[in-house]
Amino acid sequence: MILRKSRNKETEIIMDNNRIVAISLFSGAGGLDVASFMAGVPVASSTDFDSDCIETLKMNDLYANSEIIQGDLHQIESRVFKDILDKTPHDKFIVIGGAPCQPFSKAGYWVGNNTRRGINDPRATLVDEYLRVVTDLHPDGFVFENVESLLHPTNKVIVDRFIEIITENGYSYKIVRANALDYGVSQRRKRLFIIGTTGTFKSNEPKKTHCPPEECEATGLLPYVPVGEVIAGFDGPEYMEPEESTVGGTYHDDLCEVPPGMNYKALTAWYGYPNPKFVADKRFWSFLLKLSPDVPSWTITAQPGPWVGPFHWDNRRLRVPEIAAIQCFPKDYKFYGNRRSIQKQIGNAVPSLMGKAMIEFLKESLEE
Repeated sequence: MILRKSRNKETEIIMDNNRIVAISLFSGAGGLDVASFMAGVPVASSTDFDSDCIETLKMNDLYANSEIIQGDLHQIESRVFKDILDKTPHDKFIVIGGAPCQPFSKAGYWVGNNTRRGINDPRATLVDEYLRVVTDLHPDGFVFENVESLLHPTNKVIVDRFIEIITENGYSYKIVRANALDYGVSQRRKRLFIIGTTGTFKSNEPKKTHCPPEECEATGLLPYVPVGEVIAGFDGPEYMEPEESTVGGTYHDDLCEVPPGMNYKALTAWYGYPNPKFVADKRFWSFLLKLSPDVPSWTITAQPGPWVGPFHWDNRRLRVPEIAAIQCFPKDYKFYGNRRSIQKQIGNAVPSLMGKAMIEFLKESLEE
């Protein structure tokens, strides 16, 4: 076993000589890839359409032995991955990845009349491309990730077709609705995983490691991780970014009045604020949303507006290493692109500790 140490002890990378390797699709900045390495499953190839994501992967030594492919999966033939596998020593292999979530996301597609674009969005066809690679290569297992709202009735045809195809191809499967908090991630983030195996599941769900503090004694699990613990090392001036300051902005003074752990509703009549500045439930819930160091973070998003949180409790925007740490990237992980691009890459990623639990669950099913 080879251990590649990160400076973040929570994201140590284990290279296990178990001869299982992964083909990563829709790799993005590598959140699920890092998870795979953490689970002892080296990534043989990573694929993404976005050029900044590709450069991010290339910048990190973790991928020294991985083939990195830029392109639209619609146009990448399955034999490309087969050729990579043919020259990569392995006994078993898995496919990991999640098609773009925007067609199915509540954040992107809830509109006034509760209509979703869902399956009418062209990006929804990338689910078919994921399935095409799985059925062409027939891996020993796979992990498919997406937003929890993929299970919304409007998207039922996609999930039903997915399940029909994988069962026809001989896979047992589990649908896991997961909260990142339960796996040691200091972030409230719910995701959906469909995990398929040619082996036998040894348990009903991935192993949870954390729980609400009040349940720890009964469960024997660790308490949820407060965000202050995760980002404490990035307060120094060497980490300052020009984009972090809110001073002089439209809502800076209001942000300063919001207590840690709350949002704009702290400045409404609903909260008992004298001379209310806003009306409760008339703004998006993450407007002026501020972290508290004593509890986990809210969801890190890919494209926050200028006054959309979460903000740091010191009344500034979060720094790149802070949002990366909340998403469980190793402390020395590098990102390519401008500030907006990097936020998008990190916000779209799967928190690595969460992904690790899913891949370990699959890996366990493949053990003899």
